[in-house]
This record gives sequence, structure tokens and C-alpha cells, in this order.
Amino acid sequence: MNWTNPYPSSRSAVLGRNMVSTSQPLAAQAGLAMLQAGGNAVDAAIAAAMVLTVVEPTGCGIGSDAFAIVSAPDGLHGLNASGRAPAAWTPDRFKGLDAMPQKGWDSVTVPGAVSAWVALSRRFGKLPFRQLAQPAIQYARDGFAVSPIIARLWELGRIKLGDQPGFAECFLPGGRAPRAGEIFRSAGHADTLEAIADTEGEAFYRGDIAKRIAAHARAHGAALTEDDLAAHQPDWCGTISQRFHDAVVHEIPPNGQGIAALMALGMLQELGVGDHPVDDVETVHLSIEAMKLALADVYQYNADIDHMEVTPKELLDSGYLAERARLIDRRQAIDPGHGIPRPGGTVYLAAADASGMMVSFIQSNYMGFGSGVVVPGTGISLQNRGHGFNLKPGHANEVGGGKRPSHTIIPAFATGLDGSPLMAFGVMGGPMQSQGHVQMSLRVLRYGQNPQAAADAPRWRVTGGKGVALEPGFDPAVIEELKRRGHEVTIEPGDGVFAFGGAQLIKRLGAGEAYVGGSDPRKDGQVVAY
Repeated sequence: MNWTNPYPSSRSAVLGRNMVSTSQPLAAQAGLAMLQAGGNAVDAAIAAAMVLTVVEPTGCGIGSDAFAIVSAPDGLHGLNASGRAPAAWTPDRFKGLDAMPQKGWDSVTVPGAVSAWVALSRRFGKLPFRQLAQPAIQYARDGFAVSPIIARLWELGRIKLGDQPGFAECFLPGGRAPRAGEIFRSAGHADTLEAIADTEGEAFYRGDIAKRIAAHARAHGAALTEDDLAAHQPDWCGTISQRFHDAVVHEIPPNGQGIAALMALGMLQELGVGDHPVDDVETVHLSIEAMKLALADVYQYNADIDHMEVTPKELLDSGYLAERARLIDRRQAIDPGHGIPRPGGTVYLAAADASGMMVSFIQSNYMGFGSGVVVPGTGISLQNRGHGFNLKPGHANEVGGGKRPSHTIIPAFATGLDGSPLMAFGVMGGPMQSQGHVQMSLRVLRYGQNPQAAADAPRWRVTGGKGVALEPGFDPAVIEELKRRGHEVTIEPGDGVFAFGGAQLIKRLGAGEAYVGGSDPRKDGQVVAY
């Protein structure tokens, strides 16, 4: 591993035998406290995830969806805890619209994050579920000091969603967003977390909280019912994978879009990426082109796996990916369409413990605060995952009752060729996520960068057609050569919180006696360890 960091950063890689990496320091410390109390990596991840609903409401909430990959002694386990559309949603309900709503009740599907916490705890946790919730309950009831980047995103949320039902009451005390350093409290949030902790989630899906969610929906003419909530179940879905260099990268199967990262990595493997330095224009160009081809297919085919026209196996077929890779012109940018396979706003965290257990976990309200809808008196902000459906008649991802929408949030995991756990990683940030997974995989797994250097490095993001956005840290000569090859380049200044995502990574060292972690400087987070 290369321990140098050639990118501007005030952060160093963190090492330890037990580790948590999150996008907000209080959440990371809550996870570490569970490890020090005798818990394992799963306990740490759940506690951190609960705290994030309080301290980073700009990316997640109790009404989020969630996915996880857990490396346990018996192998990898993938969990899909994304929710389904209300049973009453039909294409006719949205007739006359150009796209699914981005906010309000008609963007809300059943929230799944609570079910993820419970399922993970029951299967793998060591500590009592109620103990895991205590840090989050304390921060909600007693308050916490709002961190700087989250304060800025909170104000943006106010501008966009301040008029949504329940939002101002919960998130705009005194009629405004809290500023950095100010104390924010949410008694309703604390009460809800206590009820979830006491009943292991039953109150949320089949008890008093479910009744309050459904009543608020009815009051606003929404379709979500108590029956929709009661019907929700998370699925232990396993993982899909792609060999890349000396490792295997794993993602959750669709409806998540992690398959796009695997497809791009498969094409890069076919093209022999690695002959040039990681920041060289040859590497950057091939990576962008492979990503464009993968996303073209994903936008055409990705959906609830029960409704897909082609299978993940067909999309990841080595012959098909080789065929797609041959479309890449090493000297010229292309604007690809989808292929025809032959039959055949978010928070991310990672945790690892001294026993070797590792967790890759992600939960999200989707676009910042999500739908903007908050159930009065509960602190429950609801995601807007319904926006992930489309309205194209007959499309696999067309809106429909009981379906899961195509999803952007995706946890990633890497193993050695022998199946040994290697790295838990993710890059929060909407459609940037699969693109970020490709860039992290390239940097750490192919080029040997340490996780902090990989998180610090400037990123690219394909934007459609031949468009690509770059962070300012790219070499000007690389930028000019990309333009010469036909890429329509834009430089996006700023910290990249929305545009270029936020990465968290934990990598196993050697035989596994210690870990090294990185945390994205674009976020408020940190890696903690002991």
C-alpha cells in the first residue's frame, strides 16, 4: 500500500484494530462506544446509523431506506431494506406528469431503515437493541451542536422544502434553519427512537407510530396505508460481484444501481486499465467511457429485480462486457446508448472489529431531507424514493403498487480472490455513488492508494451524453486533453458535497490484525479507532 497522499488534505489515514468511519463525528463516536462496550461491528454500525438520523438529517432520517453488506465468519450477507410503493399507486395516479414528483407525499414509498437496524441486530448483533439506540436518543432529547457543512445543507433544505407538511415544525426552530454551532433538539425524534428501541421496530410498522404515519398520509390525500407499512419486510438478498485486478468487488443486486459499478469495472478489466498512472488522462478517459456505457444500460434495465427484463447475470456476463468495452474509443469520447444483453442527499458508514467482522452500510432520504414530509410530533422525515420510478409505459421501472423503485444508494465491499474480507466502502451522493465506487476501486484495489488518499483525490462525474464534470484539483493538462478528445467538460468549484459525494472506507491490513480507514474531507465526518 502506498502511504503517501499526493492530494491537498489536512487528514491522515487512521489505523486501529476496531474502527468506524462516518460522515459525522458524533455518529462515528457512538459506533466506537458500542465496540468499547463489548459489541461488534454490526452493533457499531446500527448505533452510528441511528445517530445519523439525528445529527445529519440533511441526508437521512427515521423514514429512510437502507442497504447493508456484512462480512461474517460464514461469508458475505447482503441486506435490501428498501421500501415498496404504496399498493394503491398506479400509473394512472400520476397521469399527466412528465416525471414522478420529487417532494411531498406522492414521492414517499414505505421507509425501510428501521427494519434494517432490527434485522441486522437480530442476526448479527451482540448488544441489546435498546442499548444501541441510547446515543441517538440522548442527542435528540438533550441536543447537539450542528456541524458546519450540515448547517449549510440544512439551509438549502429550508429553501426547497420549508412548505412541506410538518417540515418547519420539526426542522426550523424559530422559523429558520439552525446555524453551525447552535444546539438542535428534537423531543419527538427521541420519543420515536425510544418506541422503536422498546419494540424492536414493531411500533414503527405495526403499532402506534404506523398509525400516526398513515393518519398523516390520509390527511394529505396520500396513498400510503397501515397495511403498506405492515407488509414491509427487508430481504437478505446476497451480493453480486465482479473480479477486478486482485480482488472481487461486491454490490447489492438490483433494485440498487451497484451493478453499474460492477459493469464499468468489468469493462476496465477487459481494457487492461492500470498501464498508466491513476491520474493520467488515459486512465481517466477509459474510466469515464466505461461508466457511461454501464449507466446507459442501468437506466434502461435496472428496476425491482422481480420486474427486470434482463437478469444481473446477463448484464455481468464477461462476453457481454467485452462486447461493450470494444465500443470504447481510446482517443475519442462517445455518446452511448444501451446495449442488448444476450439471455444467459445519503449517509454511508463503515465499521470493522478485531474479530474480523466488517460492515458496509448506507441509509438515505434520497434528495437531502427527502420528500420534505415530516410526521408531526415524531421527528420522522420521510424519503422521496418514489421519484426513482419512471412513467414510461411498459418500462421495467414504471411506477406500480408494491414495486421497489430503481435505487441510487449502494454499499460496496471488496474481498480477496480467496473470499477473505478486504474493504468496506461507499460514496454517498445520488447518481454519483456507482461512479464513486469505480473511482475508489481503481485507486485502492488497482493502484494501491491508501483509503484517505483515495477519498481526498479529485473526482469526475458523467452528466449525460459526452458531458463530464470535474473537480478543480485535476491537472490542467488532463482537462485540456479530455476536451480535445471530445469530452464536454465543466469544472465544478466548491466542496462537492452534492456533486461529487462523500466517501468512507475501511481496509483490512495484511492478515487482518488491523485496519486503515479514510473519511471524505467534503463532509463533516471522521474515522475513529482503538
